[in-house]
Amino acid sequence: MSASPVVTAIETQLKRFAPVDIAADVNALPPKEREALSKLVAAARLMDGLFLDQVWAGNTSTLTALAADRTPEGAAELHYFILNKGPWSRLDEDAPFLRPQFQVPPKPPQANFYPEDATKEEVEAWFNTLKGPVADDAKGFFTVIRRRPGQPGGFVPIPYPVVYQNTLVKAAALLRDAAALTEQPSLRKYLQLRADAFLSNDYYASDVAWMELDAPIEPTIGPYETYEDVWFGYKAAFEAFVTLRDDAETKKLGVFGAELQGLENTLPIDAKFRSPKLGALAPLRVVNVVFTAGDANRGVQTAAFNLPNDDRVVREKGSKRVMLKNVQLAKFDKVLTPISGVALAAADRSKVSFDAFFTHILMHEVMHGLGPQQVFGRADGVRSMLKDTYGALEEAKADISGLWALHQLADKGTISAEIARTMYTTFLASSFRSIRFGLTSAHARGQVLQLNYLLDHGAVAVAADGTFSIVDAKIRQAVADLTRDIMTIQANGDYASAQALLKKMVIVRPEVQRILDRLKDVPVDIEPKFVSAR
Repeated sequence: MSASPVVTAIETQLKRFAPVDIAADVNALPPKEREALSKLVAAARLMDGLFLDQVWAGNTSTLTALAADRTPEGAAELHYFILNKGPWSRLDEDAPFLRPQFQVPPKPPQANFYPEDATKEEVEAWFNTLKGPVADDAKGFFTVIRRRPGQPGGFVPIPYPVVYQNTLVKAAALLRDAAALTEQPSLRKYLQLRADAFLSNDYYASDVAWMELDAPIEPTIGPYETYEDVWFGYKAAFEAFVTLRDDAETKKLGVFGAELQGLENTLPIDAKFRSPKLGALAPLRVVNVVFTAGDANRGVQTAAFNLPNDDRVVREKGSKRVMLKNVQLAKFDKVLTPISGVALAAADRSKVSFDAFFTHILMHEVMHGLGPQQVFGRADGVRSMLKDTYGALEEAKADISGLWALHQLADKGTISAEIARTMYTTFLASSFRSIRFGLTSAHARGQVLQLNYLLDHGAVAVAADGTFSIVDAKIRQAVADLTRDIMTIQANGDYASAQALLKKMVIVRPEVQRILDRLKDVPVDIEPKFVSAR
């Protein structure tokens, strides 16, 4: 008996994610640390429920209904729902995929951070009436906005520990259990302070402790990224990465930490926009994932991250770049290598390497912490001034300036000649990888912007057979120019210019679409199976 049209459609969507076992050597940990790790995985699982609630108020009831549906259609939809953390396909510009009886609305751009019946203009007008600490609280990472009872048109910010009290109390207890088990002082301190933060809503001390963390187990848990808040990019979504540090690989990256101020000092922007003194700490970590949850595990998988996002911590302590090596290896093998066989000219396919892929992702995360973080001459952060344009522009900035930085390091001999030889072509192949995430993704929008810019400036060429290649004589200058253009918009907090740039450049052109069409049998990303967490 053949599958129903519903099952067939979902299975077609699922084929875009290659199932991969993601493993880390947990057996190398002492028994007490393995017990602590188990508690951390349990706490991380709670982030899934929190994130589901943040994405859409109807997620929990929809998930319950799907779990009770014993039909083949229900099982298929449940699988894809869990992968997307909701009933919208993140690779398909958030198109709903459930059967009509579930009455799924369009994905709310305000998520569940703002009232369902409010408009963006209404909330923004209210924001504009607020001043000082009241405004900071309303626009802050860790509050949701609800209507004020009995006051039509009035709103009130409600702290996360009130909104998510039951789950955060449980998560805090698990973190304290893990803290009591571990024999690593810095890990114990972070877990205790993060447990406190879940209940107090003050994350500063635990963010600093996370920056100073020096232990075999490297957890990251809490509300961090703001991509789900499409309206303003203000509100942080819950996520978790439970990982083990790879000491050998981390040690190799030590050389990059000494280069950061030098890179900042030579950025291709007006000197007044550069920071004469970066934050004191800039740790680089290579880790292997044991388990991820929440915003860290929905749709396309995170390959690396740069946190925290709190401007106070970044100014005082810098930020930490974390590389998820086992995830990156899986992406390179299952996705990037086959893409290069389709998108690149035949002569260039040998110039795609994992080391270049890995090192550019590292520089992407490094460059999030370099360049303008505050608007020049003002106390406002770039994020708050660029609002909904910030995510795509910041991802494009990190990508393109990461290439610029790699060329600076190649000139100094800091990176190998092989990475220098392969970095531009590997980046080009990876452009198609990111664009396939869909234009609701900040990473994909940023990547389309970059590719179109490089095409317009003759730094990337399209052959008669439709394949793409780097133009060696023009790539370096084009990379520097785009780095300058984006960072200048950020330094000026120029929201109008950011809007105009994205409107003009975030369009999938026909020559790019033809390659995307040829990639239909290549996975878009991976679906991790966390075998070590079991």
